[in-house]
Amino acid sequence: MKGPGITPSSITKSQIMLFKASTRTIKHTPLTLLVLCIVVFSSCLSRKQTDYFQVKKDSAKAMEVLPLNVLRDPVVQPYDLINIQVNSINPDAARFFNPVPESEAADTDVPTAYMVDSLGQIEMPIIGKVKVAGMTTRVIRDTLRVRLEKFLQNPTLQVYYASFNVTLLGEVKIPGLYNSKTEKLTITDALGMAGDLTIYGDRKKVMLIREMDGKKFLTNIDLTRRDIFMSPDYFLRPGDIIYVPAGKGRIASADAFYRIAPLVISTLTLLSLIMYRNSSN
Repeated sequence: MKGPGITPSSITKSQIMLFKASTRTIKHTPLTLLVLCIVVFSSCLSRKQTDYFQVKKDSAKAMEVLPLNVLRDPVVQPYDLINIQVNSINPDAARFFNPVPESEAADTDVPTAYMVDSLGQIEMPIIGKVKVAGMTTRVIRDTLRVRLEKFLQNPTLQVYYASFNVTLLGEVKIPGLYNSKTEKLTITDALGMAGDLTIYGDRKKVMLIREMDGKKFLTNIDLTRRDIFMSPDYFLRPGDIIYVPAGKGRIASADAFYRIAPLVISTLTLLSLIMYRNSSN
């Protein structure tokens, strides 16, 4: 005994029209979902959120002059790497204070790199250990010159950082560790080396992480304000970390994706099943 089934004669004209209408609606579903995704994911960001060094609303000046904060020379910390080159009227005598690897022995202009130990000291030939932590490179140069005058006639020194490194993380185009060839490195210089912030970077909450005296200091920097140039944090120090957090645009886009993705996948799956059944018939 056969159970009740659907035969061509049992399908009414209104049912056929309803099926065709629903099929037409489903066919347009991918386009509708695509437009919806574009609208949701393209979160609009205003210039107030993205422009650097913005002018105050009540300012009508064509040119503005801002005083820079006094540049303080960075001080050497334990585990820093500094280059020292000693010169004198007698080059042969000065060579004793410039030990270099054998591969570079022929080059008398190669400086010697010294790693500052955990006690803040370096050890040089003949003069022994010298405490350099907490000193600027200029003070180290003057201190060593006094010590070397016992052994050399009119000694001169070059002292500079071999590892002026800063790290950039977060919403920058090329995050990583960067080495500066100058001790006058600004936060704008560092961001420029990293290819600038991405469009999603929060310019008002850039974080500067700095280590001093065995402690980590975290400071928020607002790049949309012009007074950043007067901040003591405008000039960077070796070992500084700059972290750019994601703004609301990035967070909103990610949240919208995880909310809509299941709906898109389910709808496309349903559409594929219906189209497969229609092609089979």
